[in-house]
Amino acid sequence: MVSSAYVTEQIVQELKRLATEATEFAYAPYSNFQVGAALLTGDGRFYSGANVENRSYPMSLCAERAAIAKAVTESRADLEIVAVAVAESNRGPCAPCGGCRQVISEFARVGALLIYRDALGAFKQVPIEEALPDARAFLSEKAPLFSETPPISETPPS
Repeated sequence: MVSSAYVTEQIVQELKRLATEATEFAYAPYSNFQVGAALLTGDGRFYSGANVENRSYPMSLCAERAAIAKAVTESRADLEIVAVAVAESNRGPCAPCGGCRQVISEFARVGALLIYRDALGAFKQVPIEEALPDARAFLSEKAPLFSETPPISETPPS
C-alpha cells in the first residue's frame, strides 16, 4: 500500500508528466483551456484524465474528476488517492476548483498531495487539507480523509 509518506520526487515528476500529457486529450473548444490531471492511488496505480467542456459550462467535466471517475470505475479495491497533479497545456496557473477539491477529499487521506501550477506558473505541492481548509467541518466522519497516515517524507524508510 502506497501512502503520501512515500511519494518521492520521481513519483511527483511522473504525475506532472502524466498530467501534462493528458492535456492533449482535453475537449475545450469554448475556453481553449486544456487541462490534464493524473493521480496515484494507494495500490500504486496511476490514472489520468482531461477536461471535457460542454456548451452549458456547468455540464462540463474537470480533468481531476475525469481521472477520479476513471480510477473509481477501473479499480478493484477501495480507492485511496495518495497524490494528484494538475496541468494546463500552456503551462499557466491551474489549481483545482472547489468542486474538484471536494471530490478529491472524498477519496484522499490526510496528507494526500495536491500538485498544481501557481499564479507564477511554477508547480507547488500542498497537502489536501491545506487546499481544502476546514474540510472536517463538512465531511462525514466516515470519509477516508479522517484516517491517520504518517507525515509526508521525501524518502521512503530504509
